[in-house]
Amino acid sequence: MTNMTTAAPLLSVRNLTVRFPTDRGDVITPVDDVSIDVHPGETLGLVGESGCGKSTLGRAILRLVNADAGDVIFDGQRLSDLKGSALRNVRRGLQIIFQDPRGSLDPKMTVGEIVDEPLRVHKVGAKPERRQTVIDMLTAVGLDAGYTERNPSTLSGGQQQRIGIARALVTRPKLIVCDEPVSALDLSVQAQVINLLQDLQRDLGVSYLFIAHNLAVVRHLSDRVAVMYLGQIVEEGPAHEVFARPLHPYTQGLLASVLRTDAAARDRLRQAQEFVKGDIPSLHDVPSGCRYRTRCPHAEPSCADARPALEAADGEHSADHRVACHRWRAIESMPVTFRAK
Repeated sequence: MTNMTTAAPLLSVRNLTVRFPTDRGDVITPVDDVSIDVHPGETLGLVGESGCGKSTLGRAILRLVNADAGDVIFDGQRLSDLKGSALRNVRRGLQIIFQDPRGSLDPKMTVGEIVDEPLRVHKVGAKPERRQTVIDMLTAVGLDAGYTERNPSTLSGGQQQRIGIARALVTRPKLIVCDEPVSALDLSVQAQVINLLQDLQRDLGVSYLFIAHNLAVVRHLSDRVAVMYLGQIVEEGPAHEVFARPLHPYTQGLLASVLRTDAAARDRLRQAQEFVKGDIPSLHDVPSGCRYRTRCPHAEPSCADARPALEAADGEHSADHRVACHRWRAIESMPVTFRAK
């Protein structure tokens, strides 16, 4: 992890909205008016339950799916203004690591061809130079030159994910969208890949948008955390502060499983674990006002009237800790606090 920086964001997402037509004849909005920033050299963890829109947001940032509204500004360039070779040039600095290492690697290609492909597409160096770059990158992720001739289907999941990381890093990008990059791996392999990502960030200065539902991993890796619920950001702030003093009841419920409390807080912990019971509402029938109100024990009738703004928290919180909840001040005043493990 890096220290927070006052530099301009490397990635600035503003009011991004993604809509999809469905077979039912209606339209769903998995990403609804989302704004986030990622600064140079930092990791922003994006968390939330499955189906909340995290992966769709990541793909929309990369323009793997089209956004219906909003802007994505990467390294000073508005991606919606770019097409063809101009967009391809920007993508050299903006890469992705996919969740499923096996499914993201072409079984008809060797490992060397897979890692070399981004260099070839972007016309980086002659063939002998590219081969050496591929070997150097495989070495950086803990694999040797002998892997260049191997088929990815013969490798373990951890080795396959290292290849995916090498492919993402081979063009020396400034930002990588990590879409659940360790969720398909065994725990011991997860730790290896997480440590590898940290080492590469330290050595190369790359920024990560780290999408995950594993909160322990996010806490370990992230400088800042954004919590997403049903297509919207409900809380955002420095990772240490969000984990120590979550303000949104949804965040409190998510963190209850990875937090400990003193004896006086045990009842509150059990209550927090109740916050996220039940399934996330369907995108076909999104609740009015606060989208979390149908699962929140603190909800009042007025919570259905208007969407809560993502506002800066005051008091003892840092200036960049923000929360979208009509009643967060009242909830925070309850005489229990959560503390990270």
